[in-house]
This record gives sequence, structure tokens and C-alpha cells, in this order.
Amino acid sequence: MSQYKTAAKDRVPVVQKFAFGAGHLVNNLLPGALGIFMFFLLTAFGMDPFLAGLLGGLPRIFDALTDPIMGFISDNTKSKYGRRRPYIFVGAILSGVFFVILWQLDENNTQSYNFWYFLLFSLVYLIGNTIFSTPLIGLGYEMTSDYNERTRLMAFSQTMGQIAWMIVPWFWVLIADPDLFNNQAEGVRKLSVVVGAVCIALGVLPAIFCKGIDASEMANRKEISFATLFTNLVDLFKGIVQVAKNKPFVKLCGATFLVFNGFQMVASFSYFIIVFYMFDGDYGAAGNWPAWFSTISAFATAFLVIPIISWMSNRMGKRKAFILSTAISIVGYVLKWWGFNPDNPWLLFMPLPFIAFGVGGLFTLMMSMTADVCDLDELENGMPRREGTFGAIYWWMVKLGQALALVMGGLVLKIVGFDQNSQLQTVETLTRLRLADIIVPAFTAGLAIWVMWSYDLTEDRAREIQETLVERRGEL
Repeated sequence: MSQYKTAAKDRVPVVQKFAFGAGHLVNNLLPGALGIFMFFLLTAFGMDPFLAGLLGGLPRIFDALTDPIMGFISDNTKSKYGRRRPYIFVGAILSGVFFVILWQLDENNTQSYNFWYFLLFSLVYLIGNTIFSTPLIGLGYEMTSDYNERTRLMAFSQTMGQIAWMIVPWFWVLIADPDLFNNQAEGVRKLSVVVGAVCIALGVLPAIFCKGIDASEMANRKEISFATLFTNLVDLFKGIVQVAKNKPFVKLCGATFLVFNGFQMVASFSYFIIVFYMFDGDYGAAGNWPAWFSTISAFATAFLVIPIISWMSNRMGKRKAFILSTAISIVGYVLKWWGFNPDNPWLLFMPLPFIAFGVGGLFTLMMSMTADVCDLDELENGMPRREGTFGAIYWWMVKLGQALALVMGGLVLKIVGFDQNSQLQTVETLTRLRLADIIVPAFTAGLAIWVMWSYDLTEDRAREIQETLVERRGEL
């Protein structure tokens, strides 16, 4: 157990934790809703599958470019309201408003019109979302300087973030319900208004209630203006290079890439296995089982796994907690072989608490460890602190991995012989699909354990760095 006690000044008040968690709920609800609504581009608005794929992929490339820029801007902003909070407030409003506008498509418009409408407003929406989410991540890294309080803060925020994933799977059911909406297109338009309004209401809370570090005396910040645009881009590139040389951070990124994207690569496989293996391709018989599978998984992650992860981290340190939680998730993946049982669908939920240790432990611990890495960066490279840049690069890597996982997931489906046009799959195909659903995430999780085995930014080292920084800054 940690020998250190968190000082009162380093504890984050519950109100601030709740507000920060509300921001993370928004940060999960928007992409979760977007992912499900994208399906209805095909069925409700008649979009060609290839064009729908472009609408899913092209904005992601743009998004990956804007994240580091926004991180740099928020790191170097000078404002009486702090470096992050003004952007979070404005970004929350822009995200919610443009999410609603994005989905006000008319199924009677031409396909070409809807394509360009959606592409344009996707880019505008993503700008607003980047203005919100990148400073929000950076704010979390600086809300406390205590090694263990950082984990508690991230655990609280991740728990609230999982609430979004308890809700999102039911959008499928609501949009397709003829008793609620006349058609799917109307369901998408009206539900987007609800999602947008909720995201605005919750998204502004971190800007109002959360407090970051006092940056009023922070040295070496760059001037942000059109006149300094070129030099800022040069400084941004230099900062990215410095971040890339931070070995502990590279390990965090590598382990996250492996765990999360191994999980993402086969995320849709569970749905296919439930429908085609457990219910012989009968979508009606499968009913709400896939939605319940996702909801129970999120529930277990939020209220069972994340509190245990926080306790483990305090007892054994973040690195060991990550290794143990990832190993437990491998056990869960193996249990899928017996959990997906056509004779007893309730066994479907048996592996979930074990699997939840993977992603649940991942972001709780990695975001906490990234905050420690920001201290190390200040020690090695001085001011200004670059929480925004670290957060942007970390999540850029996650988004890039997600795009790759989607491509690789489709490739794996093709390799195992899955036929999307057939209601009945062969026994061989389903066996290979079930094996891939286990082997892929278990293998990548094992590699992540190997990557983190030599991670050396321990609690003692982190506290030594903190003491040095406090002395260097002349703080009491």
C-alpha cells in the first residue's frame, strides 16, 4: 500500500470531480451516438456504402490533424479564466449545436447533396469537438499534482464516462421503434437534438467548476496570433518531437494502442456471434441481447471494475495494477468460448466482468500515468507545461489506432470467411470467428503487458520529481 497520504491541498473536491466526469460523459456520448447514427446513413438516408465509408474516414484524418494544434494553443493560452476553461465552455456549445445540425438530413434530398452536407458539417462539428475535448483532457492532467489523487480523479471520470455506453446501445432500439417515430430518419433527427442538448448542459460544467494549475506566472509560453502562425507551427513540431522522446510516454501510447485497438478490432464480432452463432442468423430472435451485452459491459466497467482498479493502484502502484488488470482481461477473453452458448444465452454475461478489467483499467491508469509523465517533461524540458500537447498526441494515437482497427477488423472478417449476405454461416466460419474474437485481443493484451513490464516511473520517482519541481518554481 502507498506509504504517502494525499495532502488536503491536493485533493480534488467532489463537485470538481463530478464536473470533470460530466465532461467525460459528453466525451463518450458524442462519439458513441455518432457511431450508431452513422449506420442510419445507409438504412434511413439511402447513402451508398462506399460514400458512407468516406464520410466515416475522411473527417477522422482531419480530426487527427487538429488535435495537436488545439493542444498547443491551450498550453500557451493566457487568460484570467485559465488555459483550458474558456475553450471547454465554447467547445461544449459548438459540439452540441453542430452535432444537431449535422443530423438534420432530409432523406428526400439527393445523395450528392446529403454527402456534401454531411461532410462539411462533420468537419465543422469536429472542430468544435476538438476545442472541447483536447483542453478537457489537459485540464484533468493538471487538476492535482498528487500521484494517487490523479488515479482517483481519472477513475471517477471514467466511471461517469461509462454511463454513455450504457445508454448508447439503446439508440438502435429507439430509432427503429415505429411507436416513437414515423421512420428512422425522423428518429435520427429528433434524437440528435436530445443528445446535443444534453452534451451542452453537461459539457459546460468543467469550465464552470473545475480548476487547473495557476498559470499566471508560467514562463516561456508562445504568443498565439496570426502573426506568429508560422513560428507556432515550428514550435509545435519541436514539441511533438520532444514528447516522442519521452520513453515512459511512448510506452503508455504503445500499451494503449495494443489493448484498446485489439479490443476495437473485434468489437463488432460479439454482435455477429450472438446473431449468427447463438440465434442462427435470426435478428428477431436475437432481439435486445446485443444491446444488453454492451450495457452490462459498461455497467460492470463503471461500478465494479474501475473502483477495484483505483484500489489496486493505491495498493501496488499503477504499473502493477495495469499488468494485473490486463491479465485478468485475457482470462475474460478466453471465457468467451464458453460464454457464447446457444443453449443458455445468460452465460453471455459471464466473461464481461473479467473483460471489463482491460479497457476499464486502461484509461483510468493511463490517463493518471500521463499526468505523471507531464511532470517528467517539465523536469526535462522546462516551461510551459504541455498537458494539452500530451493529451492531444495520446488521443491522436488512439484515434489513428481506431481507424486501423476498423480496417483490420474487416480484413479478419474476410479471412474467416464471413458472408454478410447470408443468414446462415458455415460451422467452420463461426468457429474461426469465435477463435479470432478471443485470440486477437488476448494476444495484443499480452504484448501490452510486455511493453509495460519495464515502465519505471514509480510513485517514489514521481514524488521526487514533484519535490524538485516545487523547489525549482519557488513554491511553498
